[in-house]
Amino acid sequence: MTPRGSVNYLAGYPEDLAAQVRRLIAEGRLAAALLQKYPQAHAVRTDSALYDYVHELKNAYLRNAGQLSKVSFDSKLHIIQNALGTHTSISRIQGGKLKSKREIRVATLFKEAPPEFLRMIVVHELAHMKERAHDKAFYQLCRHMEPEYFQLEFDLRTYLSYLDAGCQPLWSTAAVNTEK
Repeated sequence: MTPRGSVNYLAGYPEDLAAQVRRLIAEGRLAAALLQKYPQAHAVRTDSALYDYVHELKNAYLRNAGQLSKVSFDSKLHIIQNALGTHTSISRIQGGKLKSKREIRVATLFKEAPPEFLRMIVVHELAHMKERAHDKAFYQLCRHMEPEYFQLEFDLRTYLSYLDAGCQPLWSTAAVNTEK
């Protein structure tokens, strides 16, 4: 049986849901369930492609939210900051003017993930451009940009629990090559 600790990502969910995930992991059935629901990875592989993807979503939902100066995948996020994405604002004085730069960083885990998972994390970070706190207004904005936000967040947390249990990534290039 998989240890209870492997579903740390589901700590805020009802125990019966966490137990179901533990059981699916222990029985080796979670991978098939996730792959059936999310059969393929997205094509956004570079920082430039990620910037375009994020910029397109931002323009569709948050036109007046200010500019993004940088968007990138970050290999240190998940390990060092225990985060899947970050939104930061950096203010500096240049001459007599106050300049502000906004950056979004996405954990490299999302480089090889289904498009729905990438969209969920990008929507989350974009929502921070308008709402700083994880409050009702923040989650309403997330749902406005991605109506299935809560289901995608649960499925992502399920996948993270799967990885935490020592299982292999499902949408990695290596995993795809071994299936062929």
